[in-house]
Amino acid sequence: MSNTWKIYILAIASFLVGTSEFVIAGILDMLARDVGVSVAAAGQLITVYSLAYAIGTPILIALTARMDRKKLMLSALGLFFLGNLITITSSGYGMLMGARIILAISTGVFMVVALTVAAKIANPGKQGGSIATVLLGFNLALILGVPLGRLIAGSYDWKIIFTGIGVLSLIAMIVLLLTIPKSEGEAPVPIREQLALLKTPRISVALSISFFWILGYTILYTYITPFLLTITGMSERMVSIGLFTFGLASLLGSQVGGYGADKWGIPRTMVGGLLFHSGILFLLAAFAHSSMLVLPLLMLWSFFAWSTGPVQQVYLIGMAPQASGIILSLNNSIVQLGMAVGAVIGGIIVDSISLTAAGWLGGIGVALGLIPAVYSLTMRRRSAFEEQTLEN
Repeated sequence: MSNTWKIYILAIASFLVGTSEFVIAGILDMLARDVGVSVAAAGQLITVYSLAYAIGTPILIALTARMDRKKLMLSALGLFFLGNLITITSSGYGMLMGARIILAISTGVFMVVALTVAAKIANPGKQGGSIATVLLGFNLALILGVPLGRLIAGSYDWKIIFTGIGVLSLIAMIVLLLTIPKSEGEAPVPIREQLALLKTPRISVALSISFFWILGYTILYTYITPFLLTITGMSERMVSIGLFTFGLASLLGSQVGGYGADKWGIPRTMVGGLLFHSGILFLLAAFAHSSMLVLPLLMLWSFFAWSTGPVQQVYLIGMAPQASGIILSLNNSIVQLGMAVGAVIGGIIVDSISLTAAGWLGGIGVALGLIPAVYSLTMRRRSAFEEQTLEN
């Protein structure tokens, strides 16, 4: 089997683990009703997932650094299967919480290792493309996994989704066992060394952009399904269509964001994306009752929201090229932390105010990200000017 096909297999596996993360937002109302908790309480399953991902992944990656990459990847998928098994056999909210923690840390470890393995087995000069392919599989979970999960849950039962994911993860383990070559581990990077980068003001300020960007996004996205059903008044079919177009727009936005960073520059692409992201969330809240307006606004929201991700990664790598892996790992943890906080804030707003208010607060959260963005870009420009002055 060619290395290209092996990378596609990794991409398919990343689609499975990605679906387990994103699908919850699409079936939140059904899950809440079945478990017997409020929608806001069900939303905290996203909070605990994100916290476990943010905290557990870097720790486990550091502890297992010397372990054979193939063995670690298979172990992560085995743990992932266990998380799905607990999900489908759960009898209450507490068991679901435990299952989400297991799914989070197994997904985090698998994605880090899959990206590493993809780069190692890629053909010369194709490392970047191989990583992009694996990430595409993960991102497709948002485009296809979420609306497909909604359709399955509406026709049968939401646990069928996790049954299918669990069975497919076992098949993925067998395929990976037979196709992926062994790969030696790496020298461990202590957590203390990873966190040391946070002491650098320009890096910590830049990372806070990711926090506020995803915080505002998650405040509304966590509760997007009940928002569309109860506030906008969409039918089940329209919600599925809305979730599909939302995911498709996220893919387009990500591609344009990467292109914009090269073509228009980081400052314009980043600040412009945040401005539009925030403004569209305000418009969603203002026109929440109009399904004709909400559907195109959903697409624009997703497009501009996900245009920020690649720009931010390019920006961060440029700050610490000698420690790009560590800074991207930190950024990933910050994003997951922002998702956790956003889900908590969203739950409080939905419980105490309304679903519509989540749109307003989400817009404010994203707008707050403009403060560190402008400050960080100003610091960058000043530093570049000082370096140029010294050279002259």
